[in-house]
Amino acid sequence: MLRGARGRDLTPADRDAAGVGWDRSGMSATPRAGSVALGDLLRREASAERAAAGGAERPTVAAGQAGRAKKGEDLALLKPACERRPGAPSTSFSAFALFDGHNGSAAAVYAKEHLLGNVLGCVPADLSRDEWLAALPRALVAGFVKTDKDFQTKAHSSGTTVTLVIIDGSVVTVASVGDSRCVLEAEGSIYYLSADHRFDASVEEVGRVTECGGEVGRLNVVGGAEIGPLRCWPGGLCLSRSIGDQDVGEFIIPVPYVRQMKLSNSGGRLIIASDGVWDALTAEMAFSCARGLSPEAAADQIVKEAVASKGLRDDTTCIVIDIIPPEKPKSNIESPKTPGKGLGLLKSFFLRKTLSASLSVADKDNYPEPDLVEEVFEDGCPSLSRRLNSEYPVRNMFKLFACAICQIDLESGQGISIHEGLSKPGKLRPWDGPFLCHSCQEKKEAMEGKRHSRDSSSRNSGSSE
Repeated sequence: MLRGARGRDLTPADRDAAGVGWDRSGMSATPRAGSVALGDLLRREASAERAAAGGAERPTVAAGQAGRAKKGEDLALLKPACERRPGAPSTSFSAFALFDGHNGSAAAVYAKEHLLGNVLGCVPADLSRDEWLAALPRALVAGFVKTDKDFQTKAHSSGTTVTLVIIDGSVVTVASVGDSRCVLEAEGSIYYLSADHRFDASVEEVGRVTECGGEVGRLNVVGGAEIGPLRCWPGGLCLSRSIGDQDVGEFIIPVPYVRQMKLSNSGGRLIIASDGVWDALTAEMAFSCARGLSPEAAADQIVKEAVASKGLRDDTTCIVIDIIPPEKPKSNIESPKTPGKGLGLLKSFFLRKTLSASLSVADKDNYPEPDLVEEVFEDGCPSLSRRLNSEYPVRNMFKLFACAICQIDLESGQGISIHEGLSKPGKLRPWDGPFLCHSCQEKKEAMEGKRHSRDSSSRNSGSSE
């Protein structure tokens, strides 16, 4: 018996549609005039099933990692094949993360083991791909805060920077706290997808921490001289955002900067690296020294260049990720092909090709020009009231009667509105969601400086980062 895609038996109607004649024995005869060839029918069926499973072919993701250890506090996560719903390939995505620990590796280890699961736990499993991508920025904020809140119950004083990258098709979403960085090269341009949360890099973050009750300044030495980077006291941390660091003060927050980009049809290359790389190399230098190399060889070369430039003064870790678009089908029409103007680092897939003007309109529809890299979402605001708002970025994608951070179910009257206590609530009302449980509300208040976890004390010579 003839079978369709995935082994489904072809019905008589299918056979008729395919234009196949039948004798009494059930064996096929010659196709009828004006009918559709069986091969075309099977291709149409397979195409329809692919569309139902998630649309066109997705880019291929290839990654490599390299590092040199000084303290052993850098950790990396490489998961090129994940599924939001186990057993559902249409929900597949890739996840990569770099954790640069300080004051020990406990925070980095904990974040590596729990962060991605906490993020996924904040997104309903039944969302479509478009809904999942729209919900991801809010879920990342909630997942980062939950990870920090849970880790601080372990009574460890260590902390960690985090740069988490989620790739779904051509959409790249990056969430970051601290000073590890993620940069993208695509269409011949470089895009910075993470934020630098060093106090020296942000006047706004200095103001936020001091308003919340922290003290920011440089290290005092004999004679009153001040040296080194700006740090938060007590504790001496030079970062305004991290996971962990409970001995510094809860106004050092885990709320991430989030940026979401849609790549063009030409793909791109990502570099995620700890400050051991970025203290020695610019983004341009990193891409340049690794151009033309495989991801693993590229990561190794970047680390070698950084260590050669500054020496191994800190853990130095790099992850390189190539997002390679699927190959386009060959045209039946022979035509000259010329390179496009956007040359990137991977010649094998950054070389754009255009078809001759001799192609018909139908042929040109099958060979669209690469679209531009698009920014879909960007926000680094420290306010949970804004970042977890049910209408920001999209409504009706989260459970109403559950804590927006830890996701526990709330009984009637237990939830506390995320907007409670706003000095300028505007159209928002205290009974508008989303809601927090009591412990997550305390976490929010501490992050806003309304409940200090420790009293400020004088600066000391201890350094946390």
